Amino acid sequence: MRNWSIPAGRIFGVELRIHLTFFFLLIFVWLTEATAHSPANPGRGLALVGIIFASVVLHELGHALVGVRAGVPAKAIILLPIGGVTLLDETQRPIEPGVLTWRRDIRIALAGPLVNIVIAVVAGSVLLVLAPEIHFWTKPSIYSGNLPGSLVWCNLWLALLNLLPAYPMDGGRVLRALFSRRMDPVRATRRAVSIGQAFATLFMLVGMLWNIWLTMIGFFLFIAAQLEERSAVFQSVLETVRLEDIMLTDFATLSPADTLEDALEKAVHSLQDDFPVIRGSDMVGVISKQKILQALRAEGNGYVQAVMNRIFEVAQKKESLASAFRKLTARNLSIIPVVEDERLIGIVTLQNLMHSMALLAESRKLRKAALNS
Repeated sequence: MRNWSIPAGRIFGVELRIHLTFFFLLIFVWLTEATAHSPANPGRGLALVGIIFASVVLHELGHALVGVRAGVPAKAIILLPIGGVTLLDETQRPIEPGVLTWRRDIRIALAGPLVNIVIAVVAGSVLLVLAPEIHFWTKPSIYSGNLPGSLVWCNLWLALLNLLPAYPMDGGRVLRALFSRRMDPVRATRRAVSIGQAFATLFMLVGMLWNIWLTMIGFFLFIAAQLEERSAVFQSVLETVRLEDIMLTDFATLSPADTLEDALEKAVHSLQDDFPVIRGSDMVGVISKQKILQALRAEGNGYVQAVMNRIFEVAQKKESLASAFRKLTARNLSIIPVVEDERLIGIVTLQNLMHSMALLAESRKLRKAALNS
């Protein structure tokens, strides 16, 4: 999902990204307006798009702020045609096995629709006092000819849509949280996804007969539900695979006394991008090919110990693949040494972790295909 999105700045320290499919929504709104109402002022059409965009962003910020209060700050907000997704950083407060998190998940899920309801109520109240001539109940409720009224209805419809028990909408996330009280996360997600896909199918069928907007919502809801299910299943696979199953045991190391030119020579003959730096039997740092090259270009030949990274994480061989991934992403690292009895027995790099994740996904597909045949 993140790979198919583009950065759009930061809001309150949270990265804002726009999924490429979000532009289909903006184009759809623009074409619908031009066809149905033929607005003479293109600026009003852009303003309507801006209202929809801002409403979705504020909705997701609601999730992010409650997530911060719950100890899981947001890493990024990705805007989608059906709303958005707030990516929470679970590494800030790792979830311990057996700890019930369903209450927290419900609070975070309901925060977004609550923000939209508050905006609609406040905006509607202000408009009733300052501009009573605006007719809120006149159809269409959202169009460029009535931007103040569109602000109210856009937020109301966004809140109501997200409260539907159709995963991955916020109502569906509440449903999944309730399911997770009695079943594991993957089963809870699958049950919520099946309900969400039923809603999506209903939207598409009704939309063909009544309103094309429902067809579009149903289509994107169906796709989003599938992506969420795959993500949940893959996360469960990562939790069951141990580092000892995928770690590199045949790897090259460097010494802090190696010169950068010697280190580069060793790196040329290795497929590794990152190297542990060993003094005697102790690991004292890590260094990457890129860092070696940068140091050589900037300062000429020197010693590895002068430019190596002395901050690194270590892991036990029984830790899960998901644990390693969280450690890598939390500190923006590219290598984790695997130790046993304070002895280096392997390494996990971001490069081989990505390869292992891809192979795990393919092996799961093959096993599923074998079972179906």
